[in-house]
Amino acid sequence: MQSFTLILVLLVLTVVGFRLGRGRAVSVVGGETRKLHSLPSYYGMYVALWCGIPAFIMLGLWLAFQDTILTQLTLASLPDTALMGPDGERMSDSRIGLLLNDIRNTAQGNIASASSELVRDAAAYYNSLKATGGWLLTVVVLALAVGGAGWAWKRVSPELRARNGVEMAVKVFMVICSTIAIFTTIGIILSLLFESLRFFSMVPVTDFLFGTHWSPQISLRTDQVGSSGSFGAIPLFAGTFLISAIAMSVAVPIGLLSAIYMAEYAPRKVRGIVKPVLEILAGIPTVVYGFFAALTVAPFFRDSGQLFGLSISSESALAAGLVMGIMIIPFVSSLSDDVITAVPNAMREGSYGLGATHSETIKRVVLPAALPGIVGGVLLAVSRAIGETMIVVMAAGLAANLTANPFEAVTTVTVQIVTLLVGDQEFDSPKTLAAFALGLVLFLITLCLNVIALHVVRKYREQYE
Repeated sequence: MQSFTLILVLLVLTVVGFRLGRGRAVSVVGGETRKLHSLPSYYGMYVALWCGIPAFIMLGLWLAFQDTILTQLTLASLPDTALMGPDGERMSDSRIGLLLNDIRNTAQGNIASASSELVRDAAAYYNSLKATGGWLLTVVVLALAVGGAGWAWKRVSPELRARNGVEMAVKVFMVICSTIAIFTTIGIILSLLFESLRFFSMVPVTDFLFGTHWSPQISLRTDQVGSSGSFGAIPLFAGTFLISAIAMSVAVPIGLLSAIYMAEYAPRKVRGIVKPVLEILAGIPTVVYGFFAALTVAPFFRDSGQLFGLSISSESALAAGLVMGIMIIPFVSSLSDDVITAVPNAMREGSYGLGATHSETIKRVVLPAALPGIVGGVLLAVSRAIGETMIVVMAAGLAANLTANPFEAVTTVTVQIVTLLVGDQEFDSPKTLAAFALGLVLFLITLCLNVIALHVVRKYREQYE
């Protein structure tokens, strides 16, 4: 609560600094003939930046390292005998970590009564350090805010290049944000790669990529039954592509035709109603689609199949793919609509001038011109379908069946990743590490699809004047 209040105070001080800087810039040249280098608002932003940036940096550093500093100070205050084990040796790091965890829980009130007086005293000391640090942080942060604003306010003059300073600060901020995004992506890739290499050191790559039996359970005893430890991922890839193919066979025709209708045929008022209603589907959580698939669509297919003598499982690829296709319709429709509407009207008018009808113009002029963008949107939609999890979990089941029958239960790569990482896991067994190998393969597949989509768009797109 104290940090939140301090953030609000800093925001108020930043706004005040902006107004003071702008007023100072206006008053400096009030009776002079010299002109300001920048607009008064830039001087206000200059003062606001010097008021807010140092203070927010200090606040962020304290919030990031507060727990570590307080924990180390609390640990240093404990007597040496408190860190000794029954054998007279210093406790291991894990035991010390458990002790510190008890101290923090006691300090936060999560433990009603501590196990020893030592823990209670350490928790009280931890709270006192936290309170002292909070007040010290408040003083330092406010001092930095006021001092930075005062220093910048005094520098306001016609010669000050405030616009250059503000633009440089914005540029540095954008570079930092892009750098964080890049390093985050690199970190994700490296984490997948290193854990996958550990998995492949236990399971051969060929068995994983070309094996036809998936049973990741590892036996704990030699006589244990049902834990063969087979890691053939072909059934997972087959199930993923089967459900994605069903989804795209639903999403692409409906999405593309709806985009053509809204862009070429629908009146303005109808478009203003239909387009938002269609895009509401994109805002529905995937778990809702999963409930719809499991409770409505799957039983409907099962009962309908019985009427025609077909055996359709209660959890089938058909139900999951159909509902997933409905979910992806707004994605395909929105991208295709944007691409079609971007085709210049001059091309349509030229086609009409040559005697073509409306439908001929759409088929022979508009769609060929918009085809690269449509293909790129479809490939991006395929990536979205491959990465879907919740609908498949609830509607297609967990059975790793190698089949092309849409009436049977199948599973996908993302579902198995979730299954392998549920519960308490130790990241030193092939069962858990298999999730990272599956994630790496899925990452490479979606990356290839995105690269192909971008290549198609860039190679075949047409530039219009």
